[in-house]
Amino acid sequence: MGVTVTRRAQPSVHLKIRVNGEEAEVSFPPYKTLLEVLREELALTGTKHGCELGECGACAVLVDGEPVLSCLTLALECEGRAIETVEGLARGAALHPLQAAFADLGGAQCGYCTPGLLMTAKALLDAERAPSRERIKEAIAGVLCRCTGYQQIVDSIERAAQELRAERK
Repeated sequence: MGVTVTRRAQPSVHLKIRVNGEEAEVSFPPYKTLLEVLREELALTGTKHGCELGECGACAVLVDGEPVLSCLTLALECEGRAIETVEGLARGAALHPLQAAFADLGGAQCGYCTPGLLMTAKALLDAERAPSRERIKEAIAGVLCRCTGYQQIVDSIERAAQELRAERK
């Protein structure tokens, strides 16, 4: 005698969200995290799956200008909010000063943590024009890197801060 299992279709929610300055309509099951919706529904794969426990910071994105761990944030919580991912950093064909500094100074090694570091650093530099090295270290403390030892990362953020200050003059 066989057992028949009937599965009900998961209900989907439909949201309008703003990602990297563009409106997007997306449908997904309500249990999906922002990380999953960005990667699976919107094909924005720059945001990385890390630990999925909120411990590594590789999945950090900006929501209304503040860094959040997208693996711990339900996508439902983001309706009507502005989301920025690493894909939105570049200025057309030109790299953002953070991206250029990371490339020039070796702030990115394997690159896995880099999107989380870049977005966290962007939030810092948007809020503070000239953060100290200690303030930079404090701001990025939630993003773990196993390759660089952080010296090149802090140097990269310092350089980007200098370049952004020069642009704003």
